[in-house]
Amino acid sequence: MSRALKPITAVGGVLVLAVSLTACGGAAADPNAKVVTVYSADGLKGEGGDGWYDRVFKDFEKQTGIKVKYVEGGSGEIVQRAVREKSNAQADVLVTLPPFIQQADAKGLLGSYAPKGSDKVAASGRSADGTWTAVVNNYAGFVYNKKELKTAPTTWEQLLDGSFRDKVQYSTPGVAGDGTAVLIKAIHDFGGEDAALDYLKKLQANNVGPSSSTSKLAPKVDKGEIHVANGDVQMNYAQSRSMPNLGIWFPAKRGGKPTTFPLPYAAGLVKNAPHEGNAKKLLDHLLGAAAQRQVSEIGGGFPARTDIEATDANARALAEIMKGVQVFHPDWKDIDENLDAYIDGWKSATGS
Repeated sequence: MSRALKPITAVGGVLVLAVSLTACGGAAADPNAKVVTVYSADGLKGEGGDGWYDRVFKDFEKQTGIKVKYVEGGSGEIVQRAVREKSNAQADVLVTLPPFIQQADAKGLLGSYAPKGSDKVAASGRSADGTWTAVVNNYAGFVYNKKELKTAPTTWEQLLDGSFRDKVQYSTPGVAGDGTAVLIKAIHDFGGEDAALDYLKKLQANNVGPSSSTSKLAPKVDKGEIHVANGDVQMNYAQSRSMPNLGIWFPAKRGGKPTTFPLPYAAGLVKNAPHEGNAKKLLDHLLGAAAQRQVSEIGGGFPARTDIEATDANARALAEIMKGVQVFHPDWKDIDENLDAYIDGWKSATGS
């Protein structure tokens, strides 16, 4: 996806860059500059400056004097940009969803640094060699319009009904992390790749079309332009505060139970980062106890540290959303090794 270059704006003292993700290269950075550049998947920054990133970046700048330059895109998109810039790294910190954080690691994009507090993150939420760690826990999910649909959908098969024609949309697997999650979940729920692709081929009759950004789908659902879309629990719960028609649900295969899987925002130090020292300080800050307590309170997500017990109103509401949903754990090694084949299979099945 190409985004038009927008001017730098100051939000609470934090520099925010909305830049074209097709650009790469640039002049050598000053390693002593009081700045740190973050490439991140979307979902953690609020539309009105009220997201988790907005708060923690503002606090970080106040405490350190280091300004945050923020670049946002789809999970696969930001990894591809980092690949293009590998010989002249422009980012200091990379934050993306599985399996793209594993992909970034496999492509040699990440340096080795275990932030303070990472020992409190579950082993499944961090790499064994210290190249990345979850900073916000999250789960794959879907949204629906509570006004247009009097009852929430419950199964994948319901979405094949003619009443959903041009009312379903999911973000693009291979480009968006949440879109890739749709494919992973379908493979799990339908018991294999062939059955999942057969279903997604049928769903094309009702699917509006591709979207490189998952975060842009919820507003369309809230307005009733579409009735169902994919997403993730943290992002959609945060969006629901300003989008009253959003409901979160988890598709089940007919006769089965609703399922989801962990889809954490995982952060890593970029290898040969131009501001390595500043990047390490930011990673420490993101996993600090104060920032982790704000994950649910401010961001509507789940703390990555197991020693942080969230008890705020958002945490209680999130626990209610997750009640009765079966959580499975994908084999990320297999997905990383076979992701290209899975995406090619999806493209072939759907004609995308």
